[in-house]
Amino acid sequence: MQDLNPQQREALKHTEGPLLVLAGAGSGKTKVITHKFAYLVKAQKVSPESILTVTFTNKAASEMKGRIKNLLGKELRNSWVGTLHAQCGRILRREIRSLGYSQDFSIYDEDDRCNLIRHILKEFKIYEALYKGVSSRINFLKASLVGPEDFLSAGEGFGFDEKLAKVYVRYQDELKRSNALDFDDLIMLVVKLFQEHPEILKKYQGSFSHILVDEFQDLNFAQYQLVKLIAKLHKNICAVGDDDQSIYKFRGADSRNILKFEKDFPGARVVRLERNYRSTQNILDVSHAVIALNTNRKEKKLWTERGRGEKVHFCWLNNEEEEAKHIAKLIKEQFLKGAYSYKDIGILYRVNLQSRAIEDALRETGLPYHVLGGLSFYQRKEIKDVIAYARLVLNHGDNVSMRRILNCPPRGIGAATLSKIENEAKKKSLCLFDTLKLCIRNNGIVTATKDKLSNFAILIDRLSSKNYHSASDLLKAISEKTGYLEGLDDERRQNVSELLTSAEGKDIREFIDKVSLLTNTDESSDRNHISLMTLHNAKGLEFPVVFVIGLEEGLLPYFKANGNDDEISEERRLFYVGMTRAKDLLFLTGARKRRLYARVQDQEPSRFLKDMPKDYCHWIEKVTEPHPFQGRHDKKKIEVKKVRPLFSSGCRVKHPVWGIGVIRDCYGDGEDQKVMVNFPSIGIKRLSLKLANLTKI
Repeated sequence: MQDLNPQQREALKHTEGPLLVLAGAGSGKTKVITHKFAYLVKAQKVSPESILTVTFTNKAASEMKGRIKNLLGKELRNSWVGTLHAQCGRILRREIRSLGYSQDFSIYDEDDRCNLIRHILKEFKIYEALYKGVSSRINFLKASLVGPEDFLSAGEGFGFDEKLAKVYVRYQDELKRSNALDFDDLIMLVVKLFQEHPEILKKYQGSFSHILVDEFQDLNFAQYQLVKLIAKLHKNICAVGDDDQSIYKFRGADSRNILKFEKDFPGARVVRLERNYRSTQNILDVSHAVIALNTNRKEKKLWTERGRGEKVHFCWLNNEEEEAKHIAKLIKEQFLKGAYSYKDIGILYRVNLQSRAIEDALRETGLPYHVLGGLSFYQRKEIKDVIAYARLVLNHGDNVSMRRILNCPPRGIGAATLSKIENEAKKKSLCLFDTLKLCIRNNGIVTATKDKLSNFAILIDRLSSKNYHSASDLLKAISEKTGYLEGLDDERRQNVSELLTSAEGKDIREFIDKVSLLTNTDESSDRNHISLMTLHNAKGLEFPVVFVIGLEEGLLPYFKANGNDDEISEERRLFYVGMTRAKDLLFLTGARKRRLYARVQDQEPSRFLKDMPKDYCHWIEKVTEPHPFQGRHDKKKIEVKKVRPLFSSGCRVKHPVWGIGVIRDCYGDGEDQKVMVNFPSIGIKRLSLKLANLTKI
């Protein structure tokens, strides 16, 4: 407890009964959870295996495990510390027979899910491009614990649509036939398991004497019901979260979970963590002024001992190209000052299309960057292909994997043959692999293709018949026996080799499950580059220097939220999350014109800018036609300061002592401008215009 503040200690010591920890941004919530785990084990003599500890990202789970290991001084191999989805997968591996599945089920990631939905839409002759919207709707229904039968009977209650219902029924039927689950099934089926089998629920209620829940505000309905079911017996639940950082409504998360906690768990102790260890006071005051205007929230006023720091900077520019160049210039300035590395800088935006102009400007300036949330290692085609082989070897019913690899590498098995197998599978209610073997035995396939299919079936059966010591052994056998590597270039071969290395010594099923449960935001890199990402992907991260760009009506808040108070509140929370990622410097930008969805639009400054106290901000407007910062949303007039640089790169200047030199680089504006000047007599000097007394010649 020695390095904890009084509120953190209070949260630690409360070990009996429900506890709600309102942990403001940067207030040390991970420290509270990990120290509480260690305190329960060391001081309260609670078994590590009886503490269910859940979070929402693999990265957060890995960090928790590492911290707990350091605190306890030992590895916790059988502990229940991980993501909620991973914990549910673990329960289902033990208990899923009770729901009519076999234990070797496959777990489909978002890409697999979308491929299956596209296949079904094509089968039903429904416009295939709708697959993302259909996937999102099915996600919402499962997060609300509404299965296909419930949806059919619920009618208008969940926005009933006949075509969607038809696809949903077929989708879930195909999953069951493939002995496969998607992400949302992992939660929904555990809830179903506990509700339909009280004896299994009782077993897990007895096993978990304490529950620690991270990011409690991000729980959707299904996840909250699951947590409540497990906590019902002992009621020793510690929920840690911040309703001001609830930004996943589109995934079904309900910010009201925190507001409902005290009602659902009577007698709950509430502890507020308001000391911030991340940001300066200016950043905290500006972000609080914005979030405080949301209604239905638990009040928290964050404070820090880090001092006021620099003011929050805002700049309004002509268009997104100038915005991007302005950002690139500021980053270069910070780097030249030597205060920050590229990896210390994060650029956050509302939608992915905003990254194009930023990427162009960073490339032109020669600045290294990385887009978080892009194509991850485990989403690369060669990795997905090898993993699909492994899943089919482990689960012959996996139709999505079967479709992916039947002609990969090319075997001369075309779409017509696959279609014939699929039709037979439907008639006989069999999986594709079993149907393929049946067609071969019954001569239901033309001779030329029969040999190719027979060779494929023999290959999969041989791979399935062997015992493998580790996941790496299985993946190595797949790489060698299938001939898959022969058609790959060096880079793709290297990626497969890296996959095999990462699988060394790992349990086969655990490794395949882990890969399936990874998302494109779980990867991290130690490379020295600027990080670009959406505001949603920035959750849980922090950077010394942060840019939040596109502060315009229609972008932040997003145009789909206009007119809806709940959605505007969500957008306000999203902006708050973005601002509170910053440790030292926070830059905000917006543009008067922006190309959005194939046309250039005139943009209004975001209404959120009017909520920011100008005393803590530095405002600059760099537009040829000034845009008034007042309008129907204005609460106070923002004072705008127009500044032009006094010098530019390449111009000649005279210094009273060192003589004539040439400016090599500039950063800053007006009298705040700083320059790097090459003087032939003494070399390069970095100078402040306020002090240098330079004359342009």
